[in-house]
Amino acid sequence: MSGKKIMFTKAVATGNDFVIVDNRSSAIRGLAGFARRVCDRKRSVGGDGLLVVERSRSADFRMRIFNPDGSEAEMCGNGSRCIALYAAARKIARARMRIETLAGMLDATVRRGVVKVKLTDPKDIKWNLCLMIHKCPYMVSFVNTGVPHTIHFVEDLDKVDVKNLGGHIRYHDEFSPAGTNADFVKLSGKRTISVRTYERGVEDETLACGTGAVASAIIAAEAEKMASPVTVETRSGEKLRVHFDRIDGQFKNAYLEGRATLVFDGIFV
Repeated sequence: MSGKKIMFTKAVATGNDFVIVDNRSSAIRGLAGFARRVCDRKRSVGGDGLLVVERSRSADFRMRIFNPDGSEAEMCGNGSRCIALYAAARKIARARMRIETLAGMLDATVRRGVVKVKLTDPKDIKWNLCLMIHKCPYMVSFVNTGVPHTIHFVEDLDKVDVKNLGGHIRYHDEFSPAGTNADFVKLSGKRTISVRTYERGVEDETLACGTGAVASAIIAAEAEKMASPVTVETRSGEKLRVHFDRIDGQFKNAYLEGRATLVFDGIFV
């Protein structure tokens, strides 16, 4: 990649920021290494991840997601909203589009800066797991919303050491070898929750996490009998809306909705 100039766009959704590149020509090689360099906040553009547009035979385009550590993620909720906005703005797809990901097909709609994405159906739900961390029991639940998430309910979000406790949950033997994201959730109203998330691959707290918002809403909906849609308050101060159906005791048709912004274009040299 030495000497090659790469056009990119910086995008943000609910405090999650991403670097987006169009690689439909397959000109960019070594994407994992590129992600490590471009997502470095101290020495480069910085971001919670790298989003790559590639050609797809079964959708409008394929989205690949690389974490700042270079690992490739199956899905990213807020990333999918950013890349949908990018694709519509760059005429890669129309306002209603289908996106191929490692987790499956996503359907997205872009309307005046608000992006609504239908995620893959929640799966592998596990209720009331007891994790021992530093000889203390923590009751959690687990759900995969495209990527794995573990949810722990708390009474005071501000008192949670998200990086420390989240890191222990993320690497807990219960979730090995893939690991998990960790979401700390407070019930804020009849259909409102507040969430803080430790993200796998970022290895720290982020200002928001789309798949984490959906996971938290699904678990809260079952535990507290919340009806759809659920409003999710993120650490960035912005809100997301999570829509879903309950069909025969299972959660289906999960949608993530919120604003996204294309912030600036640049050239990586």
